[in-house]
Amino acid sequence: MENTEFQFKTNLNCGGCVSKVKADLDSTDGICEWNVDTANNDKILTVKSEGITQDEIVAIVKKKGFKAEPLVV
Repeated sequence: MENTEFQFKTNLNCGGCVSKVKADLDSTDGICEWNVDTANNDKILTVKSEGITQDEIVAIVKKKGFKAEPLVV
């Protein structure tokens, strides 16, 4: 499966917010790398995917009580 990079607008405002989703994103099969740009006004979550879908990533973030909406490039 080819690697894909997804970006999401989120409300992960700080390191504390990011830490709440960290374990789930780190342990999910299909995510090889991810980061959140909390300095950006849109709090951009970037995920390098190996087979996981955008919907699955959004579900992980929402399960932790945060919002994530895919950015259309």
